[in-house]
Amino acid sequence: MSDPRCFADYETRHVRWTVQDGVGTVTLDRPERKNPLTFDSYAELRELFRALTAANDVAAVVITGAAGNFCSGGDVHEIIGPLTRMTMPERLAFTRLTGDVVRVMRACPQPIIAAVDGICAGAGAMLALASDVRLGTSAARVAFLFAKVGLSGADMGACTLLPRVVGAGRAAELLYTGRALAAEEACAWGFFNRLVGAETLLSEAQQFARSLAEGPTFAHAMTKRMLHRGWSLSLDEALDAEADAQAVCMGTRDFVRAYDAFAGKRAPVFEGD
Repeated sequence: MSDPRCFADYETRHVRWTVQDGVGTVTLDRPERKNPLTFDSYAELRELFRALTAANDVAAVVITGAAGNFCSGGDVHEIIGPLTRMTMPERLAFTRLTGDVVRVMRACPQPIIAAVDGICAGAGAMLALASDVRLGTSAARVAFLFAKVGLSGADMGACTLLPRVVGAGRAAELLYTGRALAAEEACAWGFFNRLVGAETLLSEAQQFARSLAEGPTFAHAMTKRMLHRGWSLSLDEALDAEADAQAVCMGTRDFVRAYDAFAGKRAPVFEGD
């Protein structure tokens, strides 16, 4: 009987999903429209990241887009058009669905690396922002377009996440204006961790993810949890919470393996327990 926690054969219909060497790769794959999101792809992303909480063969995740673009946001014809005809309860169900995608991305234990080329706009920019690390190319263009379509910048956690990444004043400018942020500026502002060549973007993102997957994955999951929790804690609360977290990690076999490897003057081999 197959292990239900193995995700190499996890089936998706609206995004592309692969697993290799402990790294799962999500590819937004509608290149003819610059990889927009639909009601179905939002729901599928929510279920995928929620399910990854139980995965035992995926230690890090890369999210990217097909054919030179990351994601153009919500599909104009398949999402924005129908939203204009929906009732308030229907619209609220949709906005809560989109927020749930960010929530499960932040809650899943695996570090998420966004590999961003070309257009990264609207909800696509939020998928990148909800990731833990972002790699971009010189062709990347990031835009939080909500004001351009008559909406507030308060979408999918943007008003909370973006100021923490680029600063309050810069976040306000981007959310009020909806202007595009060029790659070099996005990197200087801290949105991108670094810029790489378009031809090596995916391989570098997967290699970085693989290096995390080969590390102390239990400890990485704890780091991600504490990074997320730290936003709502005072310093005193954070010091106590991090003391608790570190004490738990000191009880893992990986901690012992690291000590034994150091004492033996060899590189540690972590197993995630």
